[in-house]
Amino acid sequence: MSTDKFIKKIEKQLPGKVFTDKEDIFCYGFDASSTEGVPSAVIRPSSTTEVSEIASLAFETGTRLVPRGGGTGMTGGAVPMKNTVVLSFEGMNRIIDIDHKNMIAAVEPGVINQHLQDMLEEKNLFYPPDPASMKFCTLGGNVAENAGGPRAVKYGVTKDYVLGLETVLPDGRVLNTGGITYKGVVGYDLTRLMVGSEGTLGIITKIFLKALPLPEEIATLLCTFSVLDDAAQAISAITSSSIIPRTLEFMDHESISAVENYRTFGLPLDSEALLLIEVDGPHSVVSRDAEKIASLCSSFNGRISVADDMFSKQRLWEARRAISPALYYLKPTKINEDIVVPRGNIPGMLRSLRNISEKYGLLIASFGHAGDGNIHVNIMTDKKNKDEYQRANDALKDIFRSTLDMGGTISGEHGVGLTKKQYIGMELSETSISIMKSIKNIFDPNGILNPGKIFPDD
Repeated sequence: MSTDKFIKKIEKQLPGKVFTDKEDIFCYGFDASSTEGVPSAVIRPSSTTEVSEIASLAFETGTRLVPRGGGTGMTGGAVPMKNTVVLSFEGMNRIIDIDHKNMIAAVEPGVINQHLQDMLEEKNLFYPPDPASMKFCTLGGNVAENAGGPRAVKYGVTKDYVLGLETVLPDGRVLNTGGITYKGVVGYDLTRLMVGSEGTLGIITKIFLKALPLPEEIATLLCTFSVLDDAAQAISAITSSSIIPRTLEFMDHESISAVENYRTFGLPLDSEALLLIEVDGPHSVVSRDAEKIASLCSSFNGRISVADDMFSKQRLWEARRAISPALYYLKPTKINEDIVVPRGNIPGMLRSLRNISEKYGLLIASFGHAGDGNIHVNIMTDKKNKDEYQRANDALKDIFRSTLDMGGTISGEHGVGLTKKQYIGMELSETSISIMKSIKNIFDPNGILNPGKIFPDD
């Protein structure tokens, strides 16, 4: 049965939930990466039962499905290949339950990250994973990509908070993994396997998340540096100290300039780098840790200011979250990567990035989560300029080689999707890739779920 016949049949089963008009499906063909496609149709299910019906028919007919959350991914994970049908979860956006006593939230995949954050804070609870797109991204997408964020340095990433999942398999069966307990070692950990699988193994329909008590107090510091290497040394000093900051964010001069040209935040344009640092906890601990961090930064010639009111704090974070859109004002094409190196190698990695920038005559803007070694590297170029774009891709390979030489990884939180799949052989052995493909084949023998993602084309 063709994709067209599948669409006609599912339209009868789910009237009003299948869309095929160009104006209705256009915005489902791209994400925050530079890749795009056109789905054959978009289906908006509203229950696990409906997702199961869709998957069963797709399995029977060989129709390829692409699960999609908010479309904020950076590697094309939700971009549809040719002759695929997008499953959009905007209609499954309920916060099902917040169990204050056990500090657990049950949610559907279409819930916006920020919405859960807000509701938990009303109950004096806290969900740490905070991607830059938290006001728009969905929790289903966060789970599929194992999203991180600035607070990961202290609190970890999405996988550290997923206790259980309800997932529809490609043949329509419903798989429940994990549960609502903080411990559980019965059998293989299928929950962890699903987290970060980028929608290639199953379709997430319900998520059980661990919450934490809301911290009593937060202190926010801005430390600016005239010399890039001083900032890098300060990062190493902080991460090797006895303090675990809530966030330790880094911006280089190119990122600072881009943000200030995009919108005036008051960031110092004469700085080669800045660190945005937060510590949280009881008042006495926060005061002590903030003083220690300020002293460490000062010892590396850092200039320290403290955001002492909510408006100042929010303004600093608005500036940090504005980097990605601001960079497009520098060049029309952005090759955005999220490498990670051991924290002690951050100074060496920043020097390597500067050398690569000079070698290829390209503007490279770097920022990110310095506290856990996760640097967002942005090669700014113009896809229409073939020579420059080729140099940008050559530079990217050098960046990945340098990252791996330092014991790092080529993706910390963005996943692989379409944009990185050609490079995974630089990091993973043939044995590792073969085993991963075998796992994919067990879950999805017909290859219908999010095809063309993660693995290089044969």
